Amino acid sequence: MNKKEVEVVLSPEVAYNDELLERELIVSAGLKPDDVKHIHRIKRSIDARGRQVLLRVRADLYLDTPPADILSARYSYPNVSNARKVIIVGAGPAGLFAALRCIELELKPIVLERGKDVRARRRDLAAINKDHVVNPDSNYCFGEGGAGTYSDGKLYTRSKKRGDLQRILEIFVQHGATRDILFDAHPHIGTNKLPRIISAIRESIEAAGGEVLFDKRVTDFILEQDEMKGVVTQDGQEYTGEAVILATGHSARDIFELLHHKGITIEAKPFAMGVRVEHQQKLIDSIQYKCEDRGCWLPASSYALVHQTVYDNKQRGIFSFCMCPGGFIVPSATAPGEVVVNGMSPSRRDSKFANSGIVVAIELEDMELEKYGPLAGLRMQEALERKACEMAGGTQKAPAQLLLDFTRQKTGGTLLETSYQPGLTPVDMNELFSPAMAYRLREGFKTFGNKMRGYLSNDAQIIGVESRTSSPVRIPRDRETMEHVQIKNLYPCAEGAGYAGGIASAAMDGERCAEKIAAKVLRQV
Repeated sequence: MNKKEVEVVLSPEVAYNDELLERELIVSAGLKPDDVKHIHRIKRSIDARGRQVLLRVRADLYLDTPPADILSARYSYPNVSNARKVIIVGAGPAGLFAALRCIELELKPIVLERGKDVRARRRDLAAINKDHVVNPDSNYCFGEGGAGTYSDGKLYTRSKKRGDLQRILEIFVQHGATRDILFDAHPHIGTNKLPRIISAIRESIEAAGGEVLFDKRVTDFILEQDEMKGVVTQDGQEYTGEAVILATGHSARDIFELLHHKGITIEAKPFAMGVRVEHQQKLIDSIQYKCEDRGCWLPASSYALVHQTVYDNKQRGIFSFCMCPGGFIVPSATAPGEVVVNGMSPSRRDSKFANSGIVVAIELEDMELEKYGPLAGLRMQEALERKACEMAGGTQKAPAQLLLDFTRQKTGGTLLETSYQPGLTPVDMNELFSPAMAYRLREGFKTFGNKMRGYLSNDAQIIGVESRTSSPVRIPRDRETMEHVQIKNLYPCAEGAGYAGGIASAAMDGERCAEKIAAKVLRQV
């Protein structure tokens, strides 16, 4: 195949203008426009290390007809109405992509989602924000599309070994995402666009004969000896199949409780907790891009920070998590009486605020394992979330404090304007956390202030608590078969099982579970 690879370094004005970009790629390759049949962009990444922000773009220029899979991704979904059934618990990215892969492999997925479809779910999100009412089955964590649908749309992952990331991105494009996600270094769909993409994925599943059912919270398992046969939902319905994929997400605490009650092996797992820090986006832009105004071409800037702290002779990391440029902080509680915050960004990332989780690593020795066993991390989460709710007044208002005041252990500052709709209550955040966590957060912010001049000030505030970074429980599975180590035909999957973190990695994990099930079922034919 006759093609030429080219890499160019360009100004934002050129790199984000398709016509100018293609012209530069052709010139840099020493070609003429008539020589090139197709330009396949591979990667676009921002380089802000120098005085001037530049973009690096890599592309393949085809001098004859490119292969069909370069021009467009096409995935065929056969009709599986009468095929063998696979029960999938959870309609997040893991569950939905597992369902699509089941269909490709000629299995019928039955997806059971405890929450509502994306449209009906919006009313429950409005109730949290405006009326402080939390529906335990329909909120920012539960419902069609999972936690990512209304909290963010980041598709970046370092977990390339989990599966074919490009394939996942192409399926998103097939269902309505822009093609930019195929070549941006840190692809992002945006929480405003994800709902209709998720709906389109559901429509593909249903058109092929699969089923996606809502208001179907699983309350029991159907077990015969050490073999999973199916599940029971809260309305008493039983659903059986060749296997059960458990893709319930990191906040399905009732599932962890059920597993533990049934004597099914689960394990406590390290995770992280902390706060959301909120700055003006303009400040973060000025720090990262080294300019007063990023202009109309550059996207809202982000950052990644990490530091090791020592307290009581124990070293723990503190790091930024799920940074949301041009975004909002949202209430992510899944039950009344708790306050949890998370971040989201719309596709345009055009909010005047930037926020990021700043969290402290929680290791097994930090938990009360002897008292709570494998649920020790979960109990630690619950206690902090309830304390945050109590300190903030018992509603969905969140406890908050000016950033510099927090590091100086000074109280009384007036809070700033915020993107968090339910509102803030000024508290001494040092009193919210244990002495160890408070110390680590203070030391982390001081170090981050040295790394990013202007970051540490009272023009920023911290809001609590960011406690759902990942599952505090792991549901162990065999590395090769991906079946539970104790229960046959049970496939713990993605974030809720402790094996993924984020939309893309969860989707890849869901696909792998489907492939393992299909291989096993076919061997039995």
